[in-house]
Amino acid sequence: MDIRMPRLDGIEATRQIVAAGNGARILVLTTFDLDEYVYAAIRAGASGFLLKDVRPSDLIDAIRLIADGNALLGPTVTRRLLDRFADTDPGAHADPAIIASLTEREREILELVASGLSNAELAQHLFLSETTVKTHVSSVLRKLGVRDRVQAVIAAYNAGLVQPHQA
Repeated sequence: MDIRMPRLDGIEATRQIVAAGNGARILVLTTFDLDEYVYAAIRAGASGFLLKDVRPSDLIDAIRLIADGNALLGPTVTRRLLDRFADTDPGAHADPAIIASLTEREREILELVASGLSNAELAQHLFLSETTVKTHVSSVLRKLGVRDRVQAVIAAYNAGLVQPHQA
């Protein structure tokens, strides 16, 4: 999905596709590296945000990640989001109850997801199968009531489970 398109912008198109409930996953691919577009795309339900200067092989990997139910932000976008979190005090709005329903393993998985590890990297790090990791990640998403990994990481920050310097 691009941001600027004739007749209907990409943010609204994303919102409508997600609202239709058909399970489509949206990857925003644009030249516009502006925070307001990133935040609007995530709020609209996009699972990823990349700039059009991405290498073709990285784009293919991103599409596969998104199709598998994961979320992805381009490196410059991720850095800016982390810097923004660092400028705020997530602990001031911490709601420990949001993570109380998670098991110890699920909290560990969420912390590692917040550090940017993929399912394969989680599996290797925790000496688990990738299928087991996917089950844990799905459980975390369900318990937190979020759609994807990006929203789970935001919930972890808001709950005070992780701090920007940990990521």
